[in-house]
Amino acid sequence: MISPYSLDGVNTAEGKVFVLLNRKQIEESPSVDMDEPVSRQYEGLYNGYYGYPNYWGGPYMWGGNPYILRDRSRWGLAASQAMGWDRHLRSTDEVTGYHLAALDGEIGHVDDFIIDDETWAIRYLVVATKNWWPGKKVLISPKWIENVSWEEREVVIGLSRETVKDAPEYTDQSLLTRDYETGLYGHYNREGYWVEELAAV
Repeated sequence: MISPYSLDGVNTAEGKVFVLLNRKQIEESPSVDMDEPVSRQYEGLYNGYYGYPNYWGGPYMWGGNPYILRDRSRWGLAASQAMGWDRHLRSTDEVTGYHLAALDGEIGHVDDFIIDDETWAIRYLVVATKNWWPGKKVLISPKWIENVSWEEREVVIGLSRETVKDAPEYTDQSLLTRDYETGLYGHYNREGYWVEELAAV
């Protein structure tokens, strides 16, 4: 696994991701069985190997900050946390295809994910509402998820099917501008994630 702390840039034209690591560092990195959920114990070992701060030591996406701190001198000493087996980190490959359960029944499945290339947060789940005719794709924020059932392969949200059905359509050609996101959050009557993050800066 490669942490976003290691990323140095993305060349979309060439399909390349650049990292601030050498081959030896990657080869000697703690190994992980990707067929299993990633434990908090493994994360502590992994972050210790690379010298990265622990993201769970604060209220934001990256611990005490909503954005990744690229300046190592500002990392400080990450607070030591209990290394219990927190088995909640899963690959997006695992969740792709899970059914989406609204308050009044199922409405489609998880088709893809949209990741913020600045914070490396999962901003949206792309949901294919194939249960409705005509079906379309819409976006759901992970913050609106109430539960994920690994046994039933289901993502549960606190929204009605009608609300999801009437959400702004998303296509592979859609540009996720702030205007689009504002309209999206307005439709769901929720405050945009950027409001909280700007307040924290």
